[in-house]
Amino acid sequence: MAASLREGLAEALTVIRLGLPPTLRRTVRSTNPIESMLSICREHAGNVKRWQGGQMALRWCAAGMLEAGKQFRRVNGHLHLPASRAALKREFRAEEVGRECYNEDVA
Repeated sequence: MAASLREGLAEALTVIRLGLPPTLRRTVRSTNPIESMLSICREHAGNVKRWQGGQMALRWCAAGMLEAGKQFRRVNGHLHLPASRAALKREFRAEEVGRECYNEDVA
């Protein structure tokens, strides 16, 4: 139990730091949407009898994702997505500024 708490701690703190509202926070902290999409992709690609290369695998994966997209429902808290996008952009800008400071030559 402690190991799983430690594993998800950084993600949980990031979601809180971004200031996401509770409805959207509940949606993004779960891996269920991703697992559902991957399951549909596997099921869709199960129809292939003979793989002919990496490009074929990519095409079938993309086709499976398109098929999964038809089955997706609206994200809870979807009205807050523009605000969360802005918060992510601010977060990445802050990381880039911090990274540049550490890469400067010291005289």
